[in-house]
Amino acid sequence: MTSVHHSGPTFAENEVIERIEAFRRRRPRLRDEIVTLAHGAGGKASAALVDAVFVEAFRNEQLEALGDGAVLTLPSGDRLAFSTDSFVVQPLRFPGGSIGHLAVHGTVNDLAMAGARPSWISAAFVLEEGFPVAELRSIVADMAQAAETAGVQIVTGDTKVVAKGAADGLFITTAGVGVIPGERQLSAAAVRPGDRVVMSGSMGDHGMAVMLARGDLAIEADIASDTAAVSDLVETLLAAAPSTRWLRDPTRGGVGTVCNELAQTTGLGVVLDEQRLPIRPTVNGACELLGIDPLYVANEGKFLAVVAPEETEAALLAMRTHPLGGEAAVIGEITEEPAATVALRTGFGGTRIVDMLVGDPLPRIC
Repeated sequence: MTSVHHSGPTFAENEVIERIEAFRRRRPRLRDEIVTLAHGAGGKASAALVDAVFVEAFRNEQLEALGDGAVLTLPSGDRLAFSTDSFVVQPLRFPGGSIGHLAVHGTVNDLAMAGARPSWISAAFVLEEGFPVAELRSIVADMAQAAETAGVQIVTGDTKVVAKGAADGLFITTAGVGVIPGERQLSAAAVRPGDRVVMSGSMGDHGMAVMLARGDLAIEADIASDTAAVSDLVETLLAAAPSTRWLRDPTRGGVGTVCNELAQTTGLGVVLDEQRLPIRPTVNGACELLGIDPLYVANEGKFLAVVAPEETEAALLAMRTHPLGGEAAVIGEITEEPAATVALRTGFGGTRIVDMLVGDPLPRIC
């Protein structure tokens, strides 16, 4: 892999850095007096809670980056990515996976979004009194299989048991560590007008699979979760497109929310093309029946990448050779205008604004 070395930030880079720093200094706007489900959905309410409570209390440079994981520099100069996540999905098992698969895949993917090669995971279990040991064994076996496939080790953990009715069966919390190769620099500050937005595969599979698995709706559809570890696909992308600017996995809140975070952080526009969005017909049909926009439905085995225009074709060709990247597509581009906004070019030739949701139409999907 070739690397490009710069003597220092350019004028354009400084401008983007200033925008990001201004975004980080924004004043919290939490007006709620109690926590609601909307605060855990990944949209506006989540951002307000994080800003006003957690960032205000723990403020530091690594936390204020608000990435999928913290990038930490050791005294030796080596860099690590460190991430943590909790999993509370219901049902615990769904078409295509289980809470065990999610616990490993979600952590591995967060590390990969920082450009790290995932290595180690911790896992903590909160078990409800009365939870079947056979079901616990099955979920732990899913985790072991997922870890082996992803090339990571589960090296430490914890177990707590709470009274019946206090944990909805099982909650899992993980943390992960990965090593970032020295030449990699992934940051929203590197994003430029003209860059392309690439989606690694189809949208909305996981969220709809979980929603239909709950059995609350009279809808039957052959939809399986896309849960998977994307770290190897990220390596494939970065080998073909070493100038890749930024990565993020669109989990809670989906593609629409992640693109809004990027637009607001950089002050640039993200213009998506509706006709290029890779949405499977069954997922699109289920979303239409439920009145849900697929742009806001969660994914657990996909990622968004902002790629330099001159490397886009190479990126797509490489990703499509990988088992997880066969449906990779350019879905949009970065623009000067509309500033700090996400817009969607519709199939009818018009344009609509894609705003960040306050809540989430599909709670408890990860």
